[in-house]
Amino acid sequence: MRVLGIDPGTVVVGWGVVESTGGAECMIDCGVLTASAKLSPAQRLSVLYKGLEKLVARCKPDAVAVETPFVGQNVSSALAVGRAEAVALLVAANRGIPTFEYSPAQVKQRVASYGASSKEQVQQMVRMQLGLSEVPKPADAADALAVALCHLSEVHVSGLVGPTPRKRRAA
Repeated sequence: MRVLGIDPGTVVVGWGVVESTGGAECMIDCGVLTASAKLSPAQRLSVLYKGLEKLVARCKPDAVAVETPFVGQNVSSALAVGRAEAVALLVAANRGIPTFEYSPAQVKQRVASYGASSKEQVQQMVRMQLGLSEVPKPADAADALAVALCHLSEVHVSGLVGPTPRKRRAA
């Protein structure tokens, strides 16, 4: 199974592709898509949409896993990131690819076995689980790989115990 993990943002979107074959995970590729902060929000979303379309066409994932925004004290920031999340979901839905959403705590729990892990701990676990010599850069790409690993772990656990992970139906 090939999973595209997405760490959404309004200027930078991290992405990572992980493939699982026979219980072993392997990083295929990772990186970031960027849109200039000087652009209007609508223009940034358009740039990110087009970049994600090209990425999905190139990587051909079986599933897309997206991290949901953390809603803390800055609600407007969470809403803005939610727009970028929606763009990622839309790109996948338009191609009929199943989409899955995970909270930051779920990603941390699945990847580092502790829902309150630090960003650095999660990134080190990504490095170790994928057998990499160093943490992928930039941090947004490493975070996206964590989302992909989270989904693969969720699929594995669900296969053992029953119910499927929370899924958004593709259109």
